[in-house]
Amino acid sequence: MSSETPLKTPRQIVWPSVITVISAAILIGAEVFGAAFAGGWALAILFGLDDAGAHILQAVLFALGVLVMIAFIRAAQRVEPFSRRA
Repeated sequence: MSSETPLKTPRQIVWPSVITVISAAILIGAEVFGAAFAGGWALAILFGLDDAGAHILQAVLFALGVLVMIAFIRAAQRVEPFSRRA
């Protein structure tokens, strides 16, 4: 066997870690997106915006929520790896 071809060990999915991260993402996602919509509605009333302005504000806050969820999943994956060498 030559040193040029490293052995590839198969990776195994760690299901408890995957389920834990997905469960936490569902819980946190509900809070983040609920706050985005409620916050957009409240800010629209505060600033006297019409329905279109409220929807635009909600969309912006929703997009920020997506960025928060992406950051959460990446950080959670570092703490709870989804795979390991078999």
